Amino acid sequence: MSEVRITVGPKSYSIACGPGEEERVAKLGAVIDENYAKLGTSRAPLEAHNVVFAALFMADEMAETRKAADDLRAELAETRQEMQRAADDAANELRKAQAKVDQQKEKSGGKKAELREEIETLRKAEARARKDNAKLKAELEEATKSARHQHDMFGGPAEDEALSEALAEKLEALAKRAELTASELEGQATSH
Repeated sequence: MSEVRITVGPKSYSIACGPGEEERVAKLGAVIDENYAKLGTSRAPLEAHNVVFAALFMADEMAETRKAADDLRAELAETRQEMQRAADDAANELRKAQAKVDQQKEKSGGKKAELREEIETLRKAEARARKDNAKLKAELEEATKSARHQHDMFGGPAEDEALSEALAEKLEALAKRAELTASELEGQATSH
């Protein structure tokens, strides 16, 4: 068992913790002290009351953080649905293109090699789209994990904003990729 000394207001406390947890306990003590300092000159005569007020400040911050995390989870769920719709749309476009290629293949026996090449191109585009989709799903899963653990970190608005910006960038990238894939498929479909 390790021991860490933290200071909250005018008093110091010796806190026991597990090996390797010293830095985390010290940081948490600093958060408590910061909230204690918010009391300013309106401190209560009993030190225990002051510590309770500091804990109330922390509980309020944690409630706000949890709400922000819940909002992010809802946003992530919506993003997943959009990704699934985009993947379904791309798959449908690929099926349509494949059907068109198959029809053309039946009509013209002399263009077999050309059609095979087109099919291969479409398969590569689908593979790229699947790979991009898998990558984005992994990134969203990582963001979801971060959002779930947000309330444990006593993070502030800067971390929430950074997470929201990262999510927005990922959504833009997904939209661009979906448009590009659809454009490629439409271009392939209209050329025949």
